[in-house]
Amino acid sequence: MLRLDRYARAALTVLLVCAWCPTQGALARDPDFSRQRDEMVEHQIASRGIETQAVLDAMRNVPRHEFVPADYRRRSYEDGPLPIGYGQTISQPYIVAAMTELVRPEPEMRVLEIGTGSGYQAAVLSGLVGEVYSVEIIKGLLDSARDRLAALGYENVSVKHADGYHGWPEHAPFDAIIVTAAAEFIPPPLLEQLGDGGRMVIPVGSPFFVQRLMLVEKQDGKITSRSVMPVRFVPLTRE
Repeated sequence: MLRLDRYARAALTVLLVCAWCPTQGALARDPDFSRQRDEMVEHQIASRGIETQAVLDAMRNVPRHEFVPADYRRRSYEDGPLPIGYGQTISQPYIVAAMTELVRPEPEMRVLEIGTGSGYQAAVLSGLVGEVYSVEIIKGLLDSARDRLAALGYENVSVKHADGYHGWPEHAPFDAIIVTAAAEFIPPPLLEQLGDGGRMVIPVGSPFFVQRLMLVEKQDGKITSRSVMPVRFVPLTRE
């Protein structure tokens, strides 16, 4: 498992724009984008220190281009976030991989995601854990993500239209929680729904500045947290 200081060093490139991008000519020669996924994993993710093989395989297997708008499909494997509508974004591939690795996914785990977006993070988790529960407050995004995940065969992902601040208490406790939008503080309901021995990753800070990606752990009822690296996420939308 990657040490936290190595995440921080990798983050020096996370906030830069497109350190490596495929050419359109290469995309034209690879219509199913498999080569681009391989290169994304090698150049953007493994090279920055992500070591968990299951996570690397998941990033290689999930078709990221299916989770971005058609106008951005040729940019699907660039080293940066992309807009998905409603003022929201699909996160940079490295950030998705890092957040996934930080929660230490295992096949029997039940994971809560706050901020379904286009469904990409949920799809990555789907092949790594037993159950994924994803909450999205923007109805248009939720509806399209639900249809997309079903069409692509991610059967262990459940989605809900709700304010993610409150989590999904009916299915708690969760072995891990991933929050894909920045909050100014860690929502107490999410801490309550995190199971004993569980891990949560959440960007914390002002939506208008660089935030800190926090790793939160619960052990014997006690909560500890530590800063992993600087990040920049869209704000957590509330009702």
